[in-house]
Amino acid sequence: MKIIIVGPAHPYRGGIAAFSDRLATEFVAEDVDVELYTFTLQYPSFLFPGKTQYSDAPAPENIKIFRKINSINPITWIKTAKEIRGKNPDIVIFAYWMSFFAPCYAKMAKIISKDKNTCCIGLVHNMMPHEKSILDKLFSPCFVKKMDAFVALSKSVLQDVSKLDKKDKPKQFSPHPLYDHYGDKEDKVMAMNSLYLDNNYNYILFFGLIREYKGLDLLLKAMADERIDNYPLKLIVAGEFYDKKEPYLQMIDNYQINDKVIICDKYIPDEEVKNFFNLADMVVQPYKSATQSGVTQVAYHFEKPMLVTDVGALREIVPDGKVGYVVEPDPVKIADAICDFYDNEREEFFENNIIEEKKKYEWSKMTETIMKLYKEIKSNC
Repeated sequence: MKIIIVGPAHPYRGGIAAFSDRLATEFVAEDVDVELYTFTLQYPSFLFPGKTQYSDAPAPENIKIFRKINSINPITWIKTAKEIRGKNPDIVIFAYWMSFFAPCYAKMAKIISKDKNTCCIGLVHNMMPHEKSILDKLFSPCFVKKMDAFVALSKSVLQDVSKLDKKDKPKQFSPHPLYDHYGDKEDKVMAMNSLYLDNNYNYILFFGLIREYKGLDLLLKAMADERIDNYPLKLIVAGEFYDKKEPYLQMIDNYQINDKVIICDKYIPDEEVKNFFNLADMVVQPYKSATQSGVTQVAYHFEKPMLVTDVGALREIVPDGKVGYVVEPDPVKIADAICDFYDNEREEFFENNIIEEKKKYEWSKMTETIMKLYKEIKSNC
């Protein structure tokens, strides 16, 4: 069995690159011959507001990664697709998350599919991006048309794929597996000490790139709720600002919560991720829109309770009252949950449930789903 994964991978940073690398690692562990094809240019500068697209982390071991694809140069799409076709893979997996890449993926799949023995499977993180554009309706159907089957990381994404798939191709929901490559669960105080934080306080965590749809403004307003003053509590905001930082700083000043908020304004490298999660009592995702979230799967790995908003598929992943809270995207509701968490000492109860719940998100379940789809495609030939 030979599998090729097309999409973000090392040296690119971010959740989808990490997903591709980890999926390839799982296939290797299962004795599958796997290779990754990634970009020489992933995002043009006008689509990337961050400081750098690249990670300083070492490449994953025992994984062949080829940087061949320029996202805005069709000549590279054609050359790379012919190269992949020449390797006669059984499966080519296209990691899809935004319509900008649909023309590239569709062209490559068209060329690769000339070899009738190769199945093209779309692994869909988001069918429609969080921040929508006119290109979504134009480009997304092109991608769907050229795939033989689909794996969707949430039920809501599966519904989005189904709406665009006019031929009722094979498709499966398989939940986003754990991000388990950031280290192990460790003592809270040790983690606080590693970041030079006062261990007389409790900490909740907002983690990841900061964009408007992630609702940090809602969480800041919740932190201004006078009930929060009853707890020795601080909010840590850890991530690079992809929106303008100044409006958030102004909110902090206006709400007079400077003493309650710690901002670590940078992309958090892999080796530091564990410190932020290990010190937190709870991870908060106050999103205004979402499908699923990789942050949730990091929280599961570190066995951290979660407070998420009732948008997209977050409710699917975080059972309300079992491993955390699902609330409306409203500052009062967010503050209510924070108060309940500390007033009723929910941490241990949630953590015990997480230990069992996270078993659903093993990587072997993802590879099993992909292989099941491959067999279904072959049986229909």
